[in-house]
Amino acid sequence: MTWNWKVLDAGRFALDGGSMFGVVPKALWSKLVEPDSNNRIQEACNCVLLERGDERVLIETGYGDGWNEKEVAMFAMNGDTIAKALQEQSVDPESITCVVLSHLHFDHAAGVTLLPNAKVIVQKQEWDDANANRSTMNRTYLPRVLDSIRERIELVDGNTTVLGDIQLTVRKGHTWGLQSVQFQDAKGTVCFCSDVMPTCNHVGLAYSMGYDMLPWDNAQTKRQLLEEAFENKWRLVLCHEIEHPVVGVSKDSRDRFVLLPVT
Repeated sequence: MTWNWKVLDAGRFALDGGSMFGVVPKALWSKLVEPDSNNRIQEACNCVLLERGDERVLIETGYGDGWNEKEVAMFAMNGDTIAKALQEQSVDPESITCVVLSHLHFDHAAGVTLLPNAKVIVQKQEWDDANANRSTMNRTYLPRVLDSIRERIELVDGNTTVLGDIQLTVRKGHTWGLQSVQFQDAKGTVCFCSDVMPTCNHVGLAYSMGYDMLPWDNAQTKRQLLEEAFENKWRLVLCHEIEHPVVGVSKDSRDRFVLLPVT
């Protein structure tokens, strides 16, 4: 039995453009996306709601709430949350039975505090690193979020299948324990690839983030993911893409990967 699904907008925020594109010079990346006066670029927090029978599963939860005025201003948060996005779909946040997190950075995981009845699935490696704050960024793993899920966390270790047919695949690079999430609908395979490739503008192998713990590894992980998606005709859900969050993968005349919007 396949899943019904939709992409939910769990909030918009902004991050430094240079950090979002790592070693790629501003002269190049600014041709793809225009930064604001503070050199920030807008990002979405795309989450996926999966429904099948009595099961309601979320992939990712966005940045959630509980932010002070300084933090809201620094990240240009628009105040939307996963709870609001669910309510707009007439879905009670308390009815979510499970949350699958690609990793535990705040913009992907902090909204889990708004989903009190859901068990939370994440890689053991990611959980251990988050609790040790193993990151180049001081405040991307939030203790208040980790503490809120300690009693409902389900840790997996490596590539595995959960909830019967949702495939979790470790995609090392952005963090050591990041995982993609693949599921089936009536048309085939959909893969939530998270920060392996956060937007359409990151399809180039060199276009990795300064936030990546292992930039070279992430480039190789991205290549493998794109090859899998191309060969198997997957659709990809991009976590921070605003205009075209669902894409297919093709190749151009020079054998370079190209992302094509999917409606």
